[in-house]
Amino acid sequence: MSHVFPRQIAAPPVKAVSGEGCYLIDDSGKWYFDGSGGAAVSCLGHGDAAVIKAIQDQAGQLAFAHTGFFTSEPAEKLADLLIAQAPGDLDRVYFVSGGSEAVEAALKLARQYHLERGAPDRRHIIARRQSYHGNTLGALATGGNAWRRAQFAPILIDVSHIAPCYEYVEKDADETAFDYGQRAAQELEDEILRLGPDTVMAFVAEPVVGATMGAVPAVEGYFKRIREICDTYGVLLILDEVMCGMGRTGHLFACEADGVTPDILCIAKGLGAGYQPIGAMLCTDAIYQALAAGSGFFQHGHTYIGHPVACAAGVAVVDAILSRGLLPRVNEMSQKLRGALHDAFGQHPNIGDIRGRGLFLGMEFVADRADKTPFAPGLNIAGRFKAAAFEAGLICYPMRGTRDGQYGDHVLLAPPFIMSDDQVGEIVDKLKRAAIVLDTA
Repeated sequence: MSHVFPRQIAAPPVKAVSGEGCYLIDDSGKWYFDGSGGAAVSCLGHGDAAVIKAIQDQAGQLAFAHTGFFTSEPAEKLADLLIAQAPGDLDRVYFVSGGSEAVEAALKLARQYHLERGAPDRRHIIARRQSYHGNTLGALATGGNAWRRAQFAPILIDVSHIAPCYEYVEKDADETAFDYGQRAAQELEDEILRLGPDTVMAFVAEPVVGATMGAVPAVEGYFKRIREICDTYGVLLILDEVMCGMGRTGHLFACEADGVTPDILCIAKGLGAGYQPIGAMLCTDAIYQALAAGSGFFQHGHTYIGHPVACAAGVAVVDAILSRGLLPRVNEMSQKLRGALHDAFGQHPNIGDIRGRGLFLGMEFVADRADKTPFAPGLNIAGRFKAAAFEAGLICYPMRGTRDGQYGDHVLLAPPFIMSDDQVGEIVDKLKRAAIVLDTA
């Protein structure tokens, strides 16, 4: 009998025993193509020799040194590497153990920044409906997925949520994509004015919405308008790239595709590629200097921030992404996979939208393609699709509640950057086998 507390108590997980390239192997010897990289984590696949060696070497030299006393060479090196590639004025890196911690750190830094500048009334956070920013309480409160929040609502901080930029569902038929984006962005200014311009501390958004909407990028011009609004009212822009960053969308930092730079940026998942738990919060020099000139410390911290072995893994992963030409490869393989998905499912009566950016792609399932009507929640389309794909030997990321936390289903794909042309066909073939659940709904 296992003493592990699993995610799904009613359905204990299969035991994985090894990984090789784009595959995971269970204890019965069955191979599974890792079509979602777990949760957009395993960007380099499994068994990468250079990353493993970096971890082994660092563990042998220095496994841990508490950041209350020490920095370390891997932390310094990874921070330099990230800032050398980061857009705009991002200048400082705060290392944590994962995405939820990165978002928590960002929220606390935003609040402390305004306090240090003598603006204690800036306390409100604005985010978007159907966003996901993590499962710790502050991150969960910031996220806009109603289903994930519901049972914990009494213990969550109050956060305002505006509409997402969700072209497939929310753009009017007589509206251009650009005009729709400007209309969606205007909700931010309206909410700032409703709350009081001097009371809002930050706006939080994913450049490409991941888990809760299924690889939804904003339309052109949306984030530029968001940046303008934040600048007008002194609101910090926090971009959550935990899922979509670190090369996943074809840029090391996803916001580069939208031509904007945040004040604070969160990364994780692909930063460690699954080889070590690591995340990071990046901020501008202006924010850092506000603390340096004021209290002189950030009132936050965890035991494992800046962990030397985790940072050594991060250095190896980022170096691999940059030195092996994986960013161009992501864009090349994206075109091939996206094209194959359109060929196979573009006219499927129950697949309404195929979307995404880079190797971060999603398909939204619908009961009626013509009017985009979602399946009834009780049909559990996402859960059944996941089970069917897993049986076929494909790990993917189906999720329900796409539209509002209750209605809507989608599947998210985030395969390793190292996937081959032949594996494009393998993904599509296994998705076809899973799509039988749509035909029998």
